[in-house]
Amino acid sequence: MERTTGDQLKTGLLALALGGLVAGLVLAFAMGRPELASTLWIVGVVPVLAALMIEILHSLTRGEVGLDIVAALSMTAALLFGETLAAAVVAVMYSGGTFLESFAEGRARREMRDLLSRVPRTATRHRDGRLEEVPLDDIVPGDRLLIRQGDVVPVDGTVASPSALLDTSALTGESLPVRLTDGGEAMSGSTNAGDAAQIAAVLPPAPNRPSSSS
Repeated sequence: MERTTGDQLKTGLLALALGGLVAGLVLAFAMGRPELASTLWIVGVVPVLAALMIEILHSLTRGEVGLDIVAALSMTAALLFGETLAAAVVAVMYSGGTFLESFAEGRARREMRDLLSRVPRTATRHRDGRLEEVPLDDIVPGDRLLIRQGDVVPVDGTVASPSALLDTSALTGESLPVRLTDGGEAMSGSTNAGDAAQIAAVLPPAPNRPSSSS
């Protein structure tokens, strides 16, 4: 799994804030060392607060104001009033939220990249009683395309065979292949999980494209 420097920083801040909070709780309530616990809570809060302040300054230079200011004010006020435990809790909540947001964004990027990598660059078209391999840009509405077992449907179309078994998990999350009958909608990016089938392309024509003569 690829990780950016920003992702690593957010992970490190969460680990530091959470570690400081947990270690401080153990020292304060299990070992009777509230002074040392307060120090650990401060150690966990300061890096998160510093990173947050830098992010706020960058946002202000872009003319953006977000709710991050509330988290920064909460941690700062808690530290000033000696409420180090409260500051540590806010630091964990903030760093945990940014970590989850970063994780979700990274997962979305990977899924989009995987989906785009599945899209074929050519298609097998029926033309004048034979099969020809053509670039996707040459396909026009009405072209009949052959989708072999294991092939990815290159363009949106309708099933032009008695039936087709398509795996749409990469598009819809549906775990089981879908059985479509003649005329059923076949989405580009789905995979043929059954026997070879045909689809009729329904993608909108590009400017200056000739009409299909198949």
